[in-house]
Amino acid sequence: MCGIAGAFDLEGHREFEAVRLDLMGQAIDHRGPDEFGSFLQPKIGLHSRRLSIIDLAGGRQPITNEDGQIVAVFNGEIFNHLELRESLEKRGHKFRTQTDTEVLVHLWEEYGRTLVDHLEGQFAIALFDRNEQSLFLARDPFGVCPLFFHRTADGWLLFASEVKGLLASGLVKAELDPRGVDHIFTFFAMGTRRTMFSGVESLPQGHALTIDREGAFHEFCYFDMEFPEAGSEVTGDPKELAARLGELLQRSVDLRLRADVPVVSYLSGGVDSSLVARLAGYKLAERNKRLETFTIQIKHPKLDETDRALTTARLVGTDPVTLTVTQEDIGATYPALVASAETPVIDTSSAALHLLAGKVREHGYKVTLTGEGADEALAGYPWHKAGKLFSLLDSMGLADRWRKRFMGRAGRHRVPWSFYQERYKRLGGYHAMGDLYSFCGLSAARLFSEGLLEKTYHAGLDATADLEIPTEKMASWHPLNRSLYLGYKIMLAGLLMTHKGDRPALAHSVEARFPFLDRELIKFCNSLHPDLKLKGWKQDKYILREYARSHLAPEVALRPKHIFRAAYSASFLQPMPEWVSQLLSPESLAQTGLFQAQTVDHFRKVLSGPHWRFGPHMLKEVGLVGVISTQLWHHLFVSKNLCELPAWNPPQAAASNV
Repeated sequence: MCGIAGAFDLEGHREFEAVRLDLMGQAIDHRGPDEFGSFLQPKIGLHSRRLSIIDLAGGRQPITNEDGQIVAVFNGEIFNHLELRESLEKRGHKFRTQTDTEVLVHLWEEYGRTLVDHLEGQFAIALFDRNEQSLFLARDPFGVCPLFFHRTADGWLLFASEVKGLLASGLVKAELDPRGVDHIFTFFAMGTRRTMFSGVESLPQGHALTIDREGAFHEFCYFDMEFPEAGSEVTGDPKELAARLGELLQRSVDLRLRADVPVVSYLSGGVDSSLVARLAGYKLAERNKRLETFTIQIKHPKLDETDRALTTARLVGTDPVTLTVTQEDIGATYPALVASAETPVIDTSSAALHLLAGKVREHGYKVTLTGEGADEALAGYPWHKAGKLFSLLDSMGLADRWRKRFMGRAGRHRVPWSFYQERYKRLGGYHAMGDLYSFCGLSAARLFSEGLLEKTYHAGLDATADLEIPTEKMASWHPLNRSLYLGYKIMLAGLLMTHKGDRPALAHSVEARFPFLDRELIKFCNSLHPDLKLKGWKQDKYILREYARSHLAPEVALRPKHIFRAAYSASFLQPMPEWVSQLLSPESLAQTGLFQAQTVDHFRKVLSGPHWRFGPHMLKEVGLVGVISTQLWHHLFVSKNLCELPAWNPPQAAASNV
């Protein structure tokens, strides 16, 4: 992948300062250290930092069409670029390179803003039409590649692959959006266009934005998840449907092996990454090549899945590079992880993936496959099983009373039940993801300061108020599909792609590719009857496991889902680094004004004790990690004086140049 940045004049034809554009690029150099390039003229500035993967010699950006009137910079990969190139050449377009980026400028000539309908890939695009004096921005359907923008008071639109690029311009100040904190505690991620930074927006996945010569914005959604009405889903012979699923997955893997550099694969003990590695191994064997794999060993007796990963490795014929990660490693990596993600991070396993990407790069590789996305498509998470039980209780009128009682007690009655009722409405009714976000967000009700509650919950502005979802349409879907839709919209782009995918990988200049995030594959999975995804009360990803039976060892293909995780609060408390102690001090908590110091101290003491267990103290676990990582984010980007750690600072130019 790459990093892109730029500026567009919303009010006229001023020329953006070249030194500012260069600083924006420098701030995201880790995303593309191989080459950089700029396009600058009155009204527009485009910048690219390239991680060269396709057409290593000829793919430099920005890139133009034949007459130079269409200019583009691009982050990501267009996996069907060969097919698109062939079609465009038949229409008379002339290509100068072999890079996938070049298809974009010619697609614009043919299709304009609907070019995104022709792309199979992961991407963030910035394209300037010199004839129309317009800017086009677009983000891939599943939110793999990030794209942020900010409108300055004096009429510039700034955009970049990371917020760091915006901050480096010197025109955007790092200020906290307090509602972003609620996103972290509700969704564990930034699940909408809101970010942690006031005035900075994320272009949603599956959206595109055209800004015309007058500075008017025209945003549209070109892709959203669709599910059939309940009762009209696809049924049939599971073996035949599994075979079709396998065909689509093999095609997707084959497309994502397209590169002019070697492609490796992450490998865990689960069915998803194991199947991806197996299918990639088949394709590479046809070329007389061997798949290299990388796996993580979490140094904990209940979290180590290395044995199953090695079982799959033997089938594929690979000897995986194994990275051993301790809870001390997790805590030590967190400052770099939060700096990369640009948000607080609650899921501590993200730190392990940050370290694994570093290991991939250390071994000289730039591209890796992963298994992310299967759980979202085929109900792989344990809360979907719980949701099935709750749906049964809902039909009997029993679940709502339990929800009311549990939430009141767990939240210490600081937030009324009417608030949660409104939240469920905004989440599309009762379903597994709605319960997950309501239950796990309960720590916020106990931890948030009165000031933060006033700006969020008490003002009716909790995180769900930012959701842009079709609740009326969702009402016609099966409860499981309503839940899967929210998983795609919030968890996939907000958590998995940000905390576990793009950011930890690109921090080490590694591109992660996701075969389960393929349009045709997802469309097929969405069409299936819920019983083909979650069979009975136990069998998650049923149809995928049926296919995997023929390709993986039974203990891998049929093993129930175990969420990949690392130690939570123990990574910061046993022992407690000085910087964590400083972040949790009454003085630091008072400075940010986000959390109740007394409650934070209570959580810390409980979780530092000798008899704690994860299950009974889950809310305290995720809550305390949320506090630590939020305070850490605040120190790195805003206050810069809460602890002894160095803060993030933008690259600097000579004072006379800016």
